[in-house]
Amino acid sequence: MLTYQQAKLILSEAELIHSAQVVSQTVQRLAADITQVLSHQQPLVLCVMGGAVVFTGQLLPLLRFPLDFDYLHLTRYDKALNGGEIHWQVEPREQLQDRVVLVLDDILDEGITLDAIRDKVLERGAKAFYSAVLAEKETGQSKPCRADFVGLSVPNRYVFGFGMDIQGAWRNLPAIYATKN
Repeated sequence: MLTYQQAKLILSEAELIHSAQVVSQTVQRLAADITQVLSHQQPLVLCVMGGAVVFTGQLLPLLRFPLDFDYLHLTRYDKALNGGEIHWQVEPREQLQDRVVLVLDDILDEGITLDAIRDKVLERGAKAFYSAVLAEKETGQSKPCRADFVGLSVPNRYVFGFGMDIQGAWRNLPAIYATKN
């Protein structure tokens, strides 16, 4: 866990990538795009905890159609700066069989986590899988899966804010920042 001073220093040295206004407008655009595709299917929406909680909380009130909600929790980072093995902490409790599923995640980095989620959802019998991410990292590498709805592009650096943390801190920022290294 970062100390108060360490967290403040990280933010003071970070670069603003997307302002709160841009992030808010992006969430509204994603809601319109998702509504156009899924509004007549009553999807099961799955929030990927904990990074997508802010994104999900802002997006759900903008989806003005019937949906069901659940969450899942898996991690590759666990407060580290580099991804490792996938650790499932909570699988969806809702039945996925014959459901249209929309997974909401904070960021599509290498695509490994989203790929594992897609595999799990389809293994459990979902008839369709969709995903929406607030941000996609420009890694320059091929990814094992793509998101159906992408909000913003971010540089290939460590990003935080709007649900994304840096060593456990700064999920609560309304904008998106990146470390300079």
